[in-house]
Amino acid sequence: MKTLKDKVAAITGAGSGIGRATAILMASKGCHLALSDVNEAGLAETVEQCRSHGVKVTSQRVDVASRDEMYAWADAVVHDHGLVNIIFNNAGVALGATVEDVQYKDFEWLMNINFWGVVYGSKAFLPHIKTAGEGAIVNVSSVFGLIAVPTQSAYNAAKFAVKGFTEALREEMEIAGTNIGVTCVHPGGIKTNIARDARVTETKGMVDEKSTRDFEKAFITTPEKAAAAVVNGILKNKRRVLIGPDAVVIDAMQRILPTTYQRLLEAGAKYRSKKMGSIGVV
Repeated sequence: MKTLKDKVAAITGAGSGIGRATAILMASKGCHLALSDVNEAGLAETVEQCRSHGVKVTSQRVDVASRDEMYAWADAVVHDHGLVNIIFNNAGVALGATVEDVQYKDFEWLMNINFWGVVYGSKAFLPHIKTAGEGAIVNVSSVFGLIAVPTQSAYNAAKFAVKGFTEALREEMEIAGTNIGVTCVHPGGIKTNIARDARVTETKGMVDEKSTRDFEKAFITTPEKAAAAVVNGILKNKRRVLIGPDAVVIDAMQRILPTTYQRLLEAGAKYRSKKMGSIGVV
């Protein structure tokens, strides 16, 4: 895809963060938009900002964890816009908990959004994008879809699954000779609300609200820079997009130290646990 002008893009999780920034950037390039989120107030703000660029923007409250809602939305997008070229499966949530302490309801909540939401979005929009004749499917994984991290087993499981699913879909689209690009996006630390809004199951010395806040302080990339990387990936039909210098380092670390990196993370976690204990954090 050489240009976004007069194309139609659907974006989940458009009420804030990367979703909002990508919607605004696409609108500035003449792309018409169909936006969704469960946060209706945030979604309305995004719609207003995008419409200022003179493109057609529709919006709908959609829970990506609901297969029925995703398929109904895909049909509504085509009804409202006539076609759809791009689906950006961006919506996601976070969860901090050890495998031992994580609650099944929280694990399933995350998987339903972060993995099944991507599957539903890809499958619901794929037939419509094929009908359009040209397009892209863009799915958000994470750097935690490249390496495993203690207290992030659920998030790791979902993001590794997104990576495998998306890469297989890319191969299938190329084998079939379609004009549909499929891109897997691996953001590093992005300055969004995802960590702040995460569900946390506290474990002494490993997980608590303070450790989550400290983790958020390490986020260095803005949503606007992330959006620019996503759009560039679409236009250049990239298989993989790494967002942020931390993502580049983590990708390199996994390639160079495919198992040893785990020891480094374990050492860091033990040091952090000891430090938390020394200041009386439980």
